[in-house]
Amino acid sequence: MSHVPSTDRRHVLSAVAWPYANGPRHIGHVAGFGVPSDVFSRYMRMAGHDVLMVSGSDEHGTPILIAADEAGLSPQELVDRNHRLIVEDLVGLGCSYDLYTRTTTRNHHAVVQELFAGVYENGYFVERTTYGAISPSTGRTLPDRYIEGTCPICGYDGARGDQCDNCGNQLDPQDLIDPRSKINGETPEFIETQHFFLDLPALAEALGAWLDEREATGLWRPNVIRFSQNILAEIQPRAMTRDIDWGIAVPLDGWRENPTKKLYVWFDAVIGYLSASIEWARRSAAEGGDPDAWRAWWNDPEALSYYFMGKDNITFHSQIWPAELLAYNGKGSKGGTPHAYGELNLPTEVVSSEFLTMEGKKFSSSRKIVIYVRDLLSRYQPDAFRYFVAAAGPETNDADFTWAEFVRRTNDELVAAWGNLVNRTATLIAKNFGELPAAGELAEADRVVLELVESTFGTVGDLIGRHRQKQAIGEAMRAVGEVNRYVSETEPWKLAKDPEARERLGTVLHVMAQCVTDLNLILAPFLPFSANQIDLVLGGKGEVAPMPRIDEVGDLDGGPGYPIITGDYTGAPGWERTPIVPGTPVGKPTPVFRKLDVTVIEEELARLEG
Repeated sequence: MSHVPSTDRRHVLSAVAWPYANGPRHIGHVAGFGVPSDVFSRYMRMAGHDVLMVSGSDEHGTPILIAADEAGLSPQELVDRNHRLIVEDLVGLGCSYDLYTRTTTRNHHAVVQELFAGVYENGYFVERTTYGAISPSTGRTLPDRYIEGTCPICGYDGARGDQCDNCGNQLDPQDLIDPRSKINGETPEFIETQHFFLDLPALAEALGAWLDEREATGLWRPNVIRFSQNILAEIQPRAMTRDIDWGIAVPLDGWRENPTKKLYVWFDAVIGYLSASIEWARRSAAEGGDPDAWRAWWNDPEALSYYFMGKDNITFHSQIWPAELLAYNGKGSKGGTPHAYGELNLPTEVVSSEFLTMEGKKFSSSRKIVIYVRDLLSRYQPDAFRYFVAAAGPETNDADFTWAEFVRRTNDELVAAWGNLVNRTATLIAKNFGELPAAGELAEADRVVLELVESTFGTVGDLIGRHRQKQAIGEAMRAVGEVNRYVSETEPWKLAKDPEARERLGTVLHVMAQCVTDLNLILAPFLPFSANQIDLVLGGKGEVAPMPRIDEVGDLDGGPGYPIITGDYTGAPGWERTPIVPGTPVGKPTPVFRKLDVTVIEEELARLEG
């Protein structure tokens, strides 16, 4: 079950992909995980559900070491800097996390080690001698993703050492034909080393049954379910430890003391969804909450969980993470029992977006084909970008961000359709009444438009609940168009010139104000910043879309402090019509949305080329 009606209150986990902390995030990253997860979470709160939205900065792994070397920083200094930048960017976008944390906390380390111990004790880790790739020039371990070559299965020349993006098969770097380092092009040297492998074949039957059950719901996006089932066919044990000195220690005697053996970053990153939930509960306990509150989202089989990410992360969320959970729960062919955290829920749905390109090219920081989130937000309204992602983003197909289309959608749709409706509604009310007028007897046209807008709550909510956000915002904007048509047909500016028509004028403006208020709630998950501004324009408190904040906190277990994203979202209104209150003062408005001059297209293209 994916969409939950508002009468059926459930615990809903929004598990949002963890941004990698090797640098600031660009708009391609947040188009896949950031905006869609926030729209969904905001809607589900308004629909009456108990939502827990968690994520954090993914801070371990060799790419961090490489980026730190290049910046002349220690790994911790690098992730401290980048974590703060990412936190600021996500708050700038209005992403309403209950907790956005990081993987270098002591809480996260402890949760990861508990998961490892449970999987190990249940028998799903096997120790093997394997080959590790070493850079001949530096002596440092090369991570699988930093080795490329020709795929031995399909012949694709750009395969990575862990996976071929062309055929989807898992790979080992030593299997590649003509392997080379992506860092400096040299041929890696392969040496024998000991590692723990997750016994995926022992979990394949349980994984397959779970995926078949998910497919039977008909709710997963077809590309996600097909890809996930296809990779089961060639499933192999997968290494979950690495030869590296930056990461989480392996919690076993003879291993934890070894400074160069750590848990694989992808083993620890996906556990972040659980560790962040536990950290959230522990932090809430300081304010009188329950430190075990996280269990309502993780142990209750009636709870729902949705994982938001780009398509390059599907395998980790539809195979590796579910396999870890099944192993911890003791549900594979080797049996076993759940450990301290109890039986943990598998994902209800993996909500994967496709890729966002830019001006027809793949994002690449190294080739300067990039727009960083903070640069965009320094020049444009966050809701203009959020609108673009919702209306034209990579929901089920790759999508292209062009400055021309960004300007067109901002000006022709956001400003000319929605912004204009808000502005002329408030202007006419302020000029003719100074307050929200009462309605007289409703005409047929009034009843029709009011019913159409009210029915849009159900239509849009159902689509958001089924992760059809592009259709959802399309339906909302269609309703905006119908209200604009109602305004054009009733011509309130003409009624205002006729003293005999004052009651009719009040009725029409009341209907317009009610429709704008309704549509503002419907659009609030997509456009939270402007939702609050529009509420103020119509005499409200400007609190219809609760916003996240940054808190500076100490580590719960004695480590160094860090910034988190959190917020109080309990004040969000319900997903239904709220009748307007006649007599509420309405002053002369200022435009909520900024119209963009077409010259910004050339300016931005020149900035890219520069």
